[in-house]
Amino acid sequence: MDLELKGKSVIVTAASKGLGKATAKEFAKEGAHVLISSRTEESLIEAVEEIKQDTGNEHVDFAVCNMKSAEDIDQLVKKAVAWNGTVDVLINNAGGPPAGSFMDMTDDDWYHAFELNLLSFIRTTRAVVPYMKNQNRGHIVNLASSSIKQSIDQLVLSNTMRPGIVGLAKTLSQELSADNILVNTVGPGTIETGRILELTKVRAQKQNVSVESLIAEAEQKIPMKRFGQPEEFAKVIVFLSSGANTYITGQSFVVDGGQLKAL
Repeated sequence: MDLELKGKSVIVTAASKGLGKATAKEFAKEGAHVLISSRTEESLIEAVEEIKQDTGNEHVDFAVCNMKSAEDIDQLVKKAVAWNGTVDVLINNAGGPPAGSFMDMTDDDWYHAFELNLLSFIRTTRAVVPYMKNQNRGHIVNLASSSIKQSIDQLVLSNTMRPGIVGLAKTLSQELSADNILVNTVGPGTIETGRILELTKVRAQKQNVSVESLIAEAEQKIPMKRFGQPEEFAKVIVFLSSGANTYITGQSFVVDGGQLKAL
């Protein structure tokens, strides 16, 4: 299947590692012109070189961008437009908020989670929509969490902010469909990334058990009996952002190997 992504202008935020980098790599495999961002230039340089070497696609570049900075986001989009003339695909991504229960969180924690995990998506989307409207096409996919379908213990910030992304995407799908701009949300289940290891370490410390025992326990709760791989998740993002998707919008998906029991 031709996904019609060759030469397309793609932005993937928070993509120097983890699911963001895996997603950027899958776009590069399809011949897209991929601009990635994160806060750290050194990690971005390494990620760009890795993606180029693994895919053979030289059309990969980066921009340093703090997703809590409106100015940084504006410059990120301007760089993509200066490089490729437009933005065809926006993949909204940001690091997850800290773990903890409701009473653990201060006002600063709540403001941080709002700015990083909801307001940043609003800002990037607002910046690219005029270009997508001008060309009468575009794809926006928001990377979220399985908490868009089922709450997760000790992740009150994610449980609160991530569903807001779903509400935003549903609203945008109604407002932008006439311009052929499709907006969807995808959340990972247990995918083998640094973020999952970080959360597992937090749980292990609280429960005074080993990380290895928690990983083995977690795998047994997944019908497929294993963690997902980043590229398995990324392929779903790429499909939803491609020319193969012409009619799916306003939807939310979880890539989890059948783990969630919520409908």
